[in-house]
Amino acid sequence: MKASTAAVATLGATAAVFAAALVQGAGDNPIGAALSLAVPAEYQDLIEDAGNTCPEVSPNLLAALLTQESGFNPKATSPVGAQGIAQFMPSTWEKHGIDGNGDGKRDVWDPADAIPSSVQYLCTIAKDVKDVPGDKQSNMLAAYNAGSGAVRKYGGVPPYKETQNYVRSITALSRKNNGGGGTANANQAVMAVNAAQGMLGTPYSWGGGNANGPSTGTCCSPKGRSGANITGFDCSGLTLYAYAKAGISLPRTAAQQYSASKPVKRGQAQPGDLVFYGSSATSIHHVGIYVGGGYMIDAPRPGTKVRFSPLDSMSDLYGFARPVSSNNKEI
Repeated sequence: MKASTAAVATLGATAAVFAAALVQGAGDNPIGAALSLAVPAEYQDLIEDAGNTCPEVSPNLLAALLTQESGFNPKATSPVGAQGIAQFMPSTWEKHGIDGNGDGKRDVWDPADAIPSSVQYLCTIAKDVKDVPGDKQSNMLAAYNAGSGAVRKYGGVPPYKETQNYVRSITALSRKNNGGGGTANANQAVMAVNAAQGMLGTPYSWGGGNANGPSTGTCCSPKGRSGANITGFDCSGLTLYAYAKAGISLPRTAAQQYSASKPVKRGQAQPGDLVFYGSSATSIHHVGIYVGGGYMIDAPRPGTKVRFSPLDSMSDLYGFARPVSSNNKEI
């Protein structure tokens, strides 16, 4: 089974991550459709070429999958050890990785190898479940998440909430047009996630962080911890910085950031959305950046560092919201 799907499924990894509210009609069946999602320019040709390898895969489906798996970050490493832009576990890469660019090496960190390998793996899974009743693309995605055996056992998408959400999420995003809108677009979300991930390991600093990066903070936290001598981020400083890199200005505090964003339902959250904690909109005390798979990147509290945290690391998850771009700038 594939990297970030098999391993993180046990962590509640595949919560619905793509907003159905953003889906704009690209037809009822995206198979064979041209690439219409916003993806980084350096990967467009790779995705368009690889995305037509077998009938069950389209360029849009592949782009949606890579958005979910890594946010197009070729250096991504998941909390469970998945690697690269396509998030292969080492054992899966050893079996299914190919030399996509013909340079004599199979490099999981090289998108020119990892993206074609991901499609070859999808097509292999599609063959494994080709005789299972139901939609072939849905069965392929379900097998990618839960394994071919589970799809065959249940005669289609298995009754696992994570897998069902995964199939709906990828399918929804694959049908999205790259159109306008007031909220952060796909490229901006990718840039924000990548910016935050680039700060993993940065110390927590109460009041620290701004649009330019880590900074010394202020005094004092509710428990008396000062950030005045620590260069780093607090939770909202990190999100402010990450979205500044994507061309969106956020206010300074977590509660203000919630007010400046558009709420989305948990089942419609996508990577890049902000995750807020508190008992009400006015009592929000923490914010992180959702990265999919039941995880966020956040600066948790004094004495910690910027890290991947499970969404349930705090008990008072209030909701998700998508930052609003005042100028709708395409990045």
